[in-house]
Amino acid sequence: LYISLESKKAPIAKQAMVRRWGIGIAILLRIILLFILINIIQYFQNPIFHINLQNIINSTFNLHSIIVLIGGIFILYTATREILHMMVIENMHHNTLESKSVKTIIIWIISMNLIFSVDSILSAMALTDIFIIMAIAIIISGLLMIWLSDRVSEFLKKNRMYEVLGLFILFVVGIMLLTEGGHLANLHLFNHEIIPMSKTTFYFVIGILVFIDIVQTRYQKKLIRNNGS
Repeated sequence: LYISLESKKAPIAKQAMVRRWGIGIAILLRIILLFILINIIQYFQNPIFHINLQNIINSTFNLHSIIVLIGGIFILYTATREILHMMVIENMHHNTLESKSVKTIIIWIISMNLIFSVDSILSAMALTDIFIIMAIAIIISGLLMIWLSDRVSEFLKKNRMYEVLGLFILFVVGIMLLTEGGHLANLHLFNHEIIPMSKTTFYFVIGILVFIDIVQTRYQKKLIRNNGS
């Protein structure tokens, strides 16, 4: 979803190229990141700094938690910005999104791709210690991302009404990353521990959002038919 939204800011003729270059370069950097993490995993999990304000905030941050929190904040910012843009846009037939250079868009796609890859790489390292197997998994997942991002982009172009649903799904992803980052940092706010959103809760929320959107779309079409008749 993020890749599809970001690539929309490029000229139409270059959008597919932006997605493929962004993901392709990210695949190479993921393999490099995998090699680095294998050798410095203990430093990745070691505490970097502490925050302790009595009865307000108490936390111990490491590099892993900081990366996940940054990713969550940026995803929330992106989703909120695009939702607000939809509320003020006047002509839906013209792409009035802020324009960015192709290089800038590719850099953002690569950056977010790397942030999202951290947890998957750590999960892979927990499953096996064979580098070649993890590298092959990264390459296959990258090829699947290229295939899926093109299809998600095409679907959103043909079904503009689902853009809002996609943005709110992205918003929920941002919240999930924030809770995960807070949990990794052992974050307590006002003496309440931040608990990560479970995958079950995440998929349940997404399912409810999709169900509401389907019902609302069909009801709206029925109202239009009734008013037309």
